[in-house]
Amino acid sequence: MADIKPPLTDLQIHTKEGGFYNGFATRVAVPAKIIISILCVWAIFWPVQSGNVLNGFNTFILGNFAAWYIWVVALFIVVSLGLAIWPTAGRMNLGLDGEKPEFDNFSWFSMMFGAGIGVGMLTWAVAEPVAHFRNNPEVIQGITTAADANNIMMAYKWSYLHWGLSAWACYAIAGLCLAFFSYRRGLPLTIRSSLTPLFGEKLSGTLGHVIDVVAVVATILGVAQTLGFGVEQFVAGLGRIGIGGLADAEGAVTTTGIIVAILIIMGASTLSALSGVGKGIKWLSNINMVLSIILLGFFIIFGATFFGLNAMFVGTFTYLVALPELSFNVWFSDGVEGSQDFLLAQWQGWWPVFYWAWWIAFAPFVGLFLARISRGRTIREFVLGAMVVPALMCFVWFAWAGGTAIDLELNGEANGVIFDAGNGDKIFAMTAFMLEPISEILSWLMAVMIVVLLMTFLVTSADSAVLIVNTINAAGDEGPKARPHIIFWGVALGTVVAGLLISGGTSAIQTAMVIGALPFSVVMVLMCIGLIKAIYNDGRREKVGVPTTHDKIEGASPPNIPDDFGTPAE
Repeated sequence: MADIKPPLTDLQIHTKEGGFYNGFATRVAVPAKIIISILCVWAIFWPVQSGNVLNGFNTFILGNFAAWYIWVVALFIVVSLGLAIWPTAGRMNLGLDGEKPEFDNFSWFSMMFGAGIGVGMLTWAVAEPVAHFRNNPEVIQGITTAADANNIMMAYKWSYLHWGLSAWACYAIAGLCLAFFSYRRGLPLTIRSSLTPLFGEKLSGTLGHVIDVVAVVATILGVAQTLGFGVEQFVAGLGRIGIGGLADAEGAVTTTGIIVAILIIMGASTLSALSGVGKGIKWLSNINMVLSIILLGFFIIFGATFFGLNAMFVGTFTYLVALPELSFNVWFSDGVEGSQDFLLAQWQGWWPVFYWAWWIAFAPFVGLFLARISRGRTIREFVLGAMVVPALMCFVWFAWAGGTAIDLELNGEANGVIFDAGNGDKIFAMTAFMLEPISEILSWLMAVMIVVLLMTFLVTSADSAVLIVNTINAAGDEGPKARPHIIFWGVALGTVVAGLLISGGTSAIQTAMVIGALPFSVVMVLMCIGLIKAIYNDGRREKVGVPTTHDKIEGASPPNIPDDFGTPAE
């Protein structure tokens, strides 16, 4: 025990001095740009070939790695909750010993609330409960009946699974690792720092560069998935407020619609990123919060109030009881198309596996934000705050927004108006159905408000993604970046979304994201192992008086900690 050494507190990452890439780790920034550029060119100029190849990879991954995704996310839940319960870990500060939280509880929970309400809420808070109400594993197995009252809680069980503790465990692991190794150890605020207990100073070289490149590519594809859904909904909203010509007769977004929407969203987000964090993201985040509260309040007061209460509390109980089984259960196809096993495996690939890949790809993005606002919190506080509070906010949206849609259809009032609308258009169809009999002007104003809210979420997501990608590319330095790098990633992100949407719709983005998330899922498993090892060894060090934080270790470099981050939106 007496021979235990202090932890590594200095990880050198070579950055360029002077020139175009001044302050950047070129062995991360350049390869990441090349990979994304190749994907953009491939999707735009060879859409059929790229679509076929990506679909082939996707089929292979779903056939061979579906169980990996399911069990990996289950691991993240177990590790997150285990660290909160483990006395040595739970009391450990995500900062220096004795350091107080940077934000008070109210502000911290408010920002957690903001992180949990995003583009995904506007699309899926209505669309997903409706989808599961019409089909889910219980319906496939004949346990419940599609679109019947006995299927309501099953619809919420699966909706809450996808947006509940599993999703936020992915973010919690990423955030915990980033905060622990940056704020306690003084290491750079990059993904590679989380693996120092396993690989040590080797991470200064090629291995570390590869890990950060994988994180950048996963982040771009994860955010592209969010923006892809958002573009379809944005175009649907523009049609509702009278700006037509961007979708075909069946409601599908045209190539012109995709290009116009991307130009608007990415143009605004790039300008926001260039204006700086304080002026851009924080201003947009404030608008997000106000409009979100107004919209949610509308559903709670004027929607299916009591239906929502039942969906919230009974649905949450049903979900929590089923969570252990749902987290580990994998359905394997028997290869017979149309059989029950085939349909169950297919459904799991369409929903849980897709979501787990999405959340893993999104983890560097949201995790970096959660780490930034949680300095000075204990690990126990962080896990409870980062997993429970945002999940509950998602449940509230699903209960009252989705509950209102199901109630209107179940009692026959809507008569298919909501069910028959596209996923992105469902929230507009529902509010129009509720308000048009009262006032067409009110209906139009509500559609305008949702479009504005959607726009701010999309811009905030893209804006934050550009800043976070540049932070990883710059070896954890969140300081101001040269305009060309901000513009490049803004254009690259928009091009990835547009190219994949044109070549194969949102399914093409989904396919690319599932593929891109796979290598990062391996990195996240290693992050879990590294964090557990670091905390265990810190407990041993504390028993013999060996320092565990960078401020007490002689010769340790000061941490490179960003001053501010905006709120990411899903």
